[in-house]
Amino acid sequence: MEFAKFLDQQFAEHSEVVAKTSAAVREPFQKLVEACLTSLAGGGKILFFGNGGSAADAQHLATELVIRYRYNRKALASIALTTDTSLLTACANDFSFEEIFSRQIEALGKPGDVAIGISTSGNSPNVLTALAVARDMGLVAAGFGGRDGGKMVGLADPLLIVPSNVTARIQEMHILLGHALCDQVEAKAAPKE
Repeated sequence: MEFAKFLDQQFAEHSEVVAKTSAAVREPFQKLVEACLTSLAGGGKILFFGNGGSAADAQHLATELVIRYRYNRKALASIALTTDTSLLTACANDFSFEEIFSRQIEALGKPGDVAIGISTSGNSPNVLTALAVARDMGLVAAGFGGRDGGKMVGLADPLLIVPSNVTARIQEMHILLGHALCDQVEAKAAPKE
């Protein structure tokens, strides 16, 4: 396939997923923004977690909230549960890889916090385990998923499902939705002075 045709196909597929996602996530997106704002206003925090590319997204989004997204303002309480290599490897070695996020939720989470699990398939066992623990502890157990939502359906609420079976397209929408979340949270929780 020639490169121009290949790129045209990539952009066309991306554009189609953008349109479908925009229509699919309006209500859960608003619900997630409101949950994050309520949590931060009450002294809570936002916890992001996922595997692989989703781990990178978790770190990216937590950083946008703590440091800045569009403008300088007060720091917003957020953390990625994907960054402490000693903790992650100790838990995977001593307990199981399935518990690497749930142990951190158990240690750091408080009722009213928002736990956002990111999984392109919606079936990552460690994300599901953490969401279940978060829900049981009184946190808002939210998620970014893909495909049909997988096992996150009924567990994560709100759940933003990207209606695509292509991992790359799902990841592209997750970071777009994450940036939109940061934009709204920053603007409303720490307005520019």
